[in-house]
Amino acid sequence: MTAAEATPELEAPPHDRAFLGHPKGLGYLAFVEGCERFSYYSMQTLLVLYMVKYLLLPENIGNVLGLQWLQAVAYDGKEGQPLASAIFGDYTSLVYLTPIAGGLIADRWLGRRATLLAGAVVMAVGHFLMAFEGLFLFALIALVIGVGLFKGNIASQVGELYGPNDLRRAMAFQIFYIAINVSVIVAPLISGTLGEKVGWHYGFGAAGVVMVAGLLLYIKAGPWLPGEDRAERAAQSSDGVNGARLLGFAALSLAVLMLLAPAVPQIAEMGISGQVGLSVALGLLGAVSGSDRPRVFALLLLIPILALSVLTNQEIFNAYLVWADEHFQLTFFGTTLPTSYMITIDAALSFSMLAAVALYWKWRSGKGGWEPDEIGKMIIGSLFVIAGGLCLYAAALTQGAGKIGLGWPVLFHLLNSIGFAHIMPVSLALFTKVAPRAINATVVGIYYLAFFTANKTVGIIGGWYSTMDTPTFWLVHVGSAFAGLVGFALFRAVMGKRLAASPA
Repeated sequence: MTAAEATPELEAPPHDRAFLGHPKGLGYLAFVEGCERFSYYSMQTLLVLYMVKYLLLPENIGNVLGLQWLQAVAYDGKEGQPLASAIFGDYTSLVYLTPIAGGLIADRWLGRRATLLAGAVVMAVGHFLMAFEGLFLFALIALVIGVGLFKGNIASQVGELYGPNDLRRAMAFQIFYIAINVSVIVAPLISGTLGEKVGWHYGFGAAGVVMVAGLLLYIKAGPWLPGEDRAERAAQSSDGVNGARLLGFAALSLAVLMLLAPAVPQIAEMGISGQVGLSVALGLLGAVSGSDRPRVFALLLLIPILALSVLTNQEIFNAYLVWADEHFQLTFFGTTLPTSYMITIDAALSFSMLAAVALYWKWRSGKGGWEPDEIGKMIIGSLFVIAGGLCLYAAALTQGAGKIGLGWPVLFHLLNSIGFAHIMPVSLALFTKVAPRAINATVVGIYYLAFFTANKTVGIIGGWYSTMDTPTFWLVHVGSAFAGLVGFALFRAVMGKRLAASPA
């Protein structure tokens, strides 16, 4: 038995600085998350292009078990790019809904480590199933389940490496996000090149191999990870979240939404995945203990605001790639580069800006200068996201008859990356700080509802690309970022001080 296992609530001592001044466990968790994100972003980078350029073509769609039935029943007979966008939206939203279930399973029954290991195995299986086009839907189901078991349980372990007053916590999540962005840089170069130049299934297979490597690395990391007492956590979680009440409230909410859907177009447009997501959020609010409910309610209020603020960023993997494939000048010295390389450009700038933003605020703090709180940084980030969206609007507006050069798109990625660096790692750190300790993993799952909401919305809005003029399409995204800015400002005014004063 390791020291961490013997003392379940052990937190890394301040002198544990084996990894860039942080606990050694952070290094392992960052690399494991990097492997998981490589596999996920390989999938996300190739998915829409694979569907639009191959899988959904009339001569191929019939080879996929159950897809034509799903096309008729769930997607109103959509075809081509709108159908690809809708499937993308459901897949990429559900992978951020299932972490709530993964958090509950970890908190109540299996513990974080066993749950995470199970998720890694199921994800690897899902990636390898993508090598068989007939099993496409089964692969997506496996990936949705696997990410749910994995995702929230690794992020919560990062937070638990630090004491509540350890100032290294926020920087730890910056490092964690940098590891993610390194993976996003590499994934299109390897999986994207294999998928677009050699064969789609080779790209998906590479993702599975890297996921297996992450699984083995996590097993090795055990002695340096936060310990856990399953019985104690189950008792604490039972006190914090009433499972029966959660299921009851969620089922009742879903039944009401489904009854209202025929009469309320907005609810019908959400689709079954959107209705399930909203029902789960309402169920969680009703299931937490009374003392924790104000904190969970405040965090749930942030979810739609965060979703609006990252909508443009999430569209990069959907309609943006289709637009780039059709209209960007990607030929250099007679060679046409894979469209997926645009994701590498975005990830390289995101990596650089995460580091630059973190170092900038550290420098200002060290000099005694003013540094905004978490919500203040999110407001600043929204301004950059708005500016980035305007670059896409300008590119579409000034295109003319030729191809779009990379000037405007690269400027978009730069500004959007600065905005992302001010929003996502900061908001994740805020959630782990505010989360009641007994349901930490569950609350991290709640955090990923922001991505669920954003990706579901992207699946809907992305389908407009084929019918809406392109400048207006990107102006819609600018409007969403502005709405996020207003939402953050209102949240700060109404909830900011109350949240800061509420004890964890």
